Amino acid sequence: MKQIIYTDKAPEPIGPYSQAVLCGDTLYVSGQIALNEAQFGTLNSETAQVMKNLGYILEAAGMNYSNVVKASIFLKNMDDFAQVNEIYGDYFKNEPPARETVQVAKLPKDVNVEISVIAVK
Repeated sequence: MKQIIYTDKAPEPIGPYSQAVLCGDTLYVSGQIALNEAQFGTLNSETAQVMKNLGYILEAAGMNYSNVVKASIFLKNMDDFAQVNEIYGDYFKNEPPARETVQVAKLPKDVNVEISVIAVK
């Protein structure tokens, strides 16, 4: 049985997808980006906002960062890896999730970073 998870604290989906879907005890969170001008600008501010968005969605599902078992990071430029990794790492001090980081040709709204996660209760 699947349940759509939504919070008005995170950006509205910009296409035909849900912020997250809970299936049993597993939560699949769609890729999050910094969506508006106030959030967009520097790589640090974008990454911080993406992590906050993920936290809001996890919270809406009754979870938090400690429930995350897998993360996917998409970067416009792999040279930004260390900077994104530093901010991301602040949210996963103990027992960090499995993860991959890839450089992509282009991201929605021409942002610099997008992150999705999978979490388990």
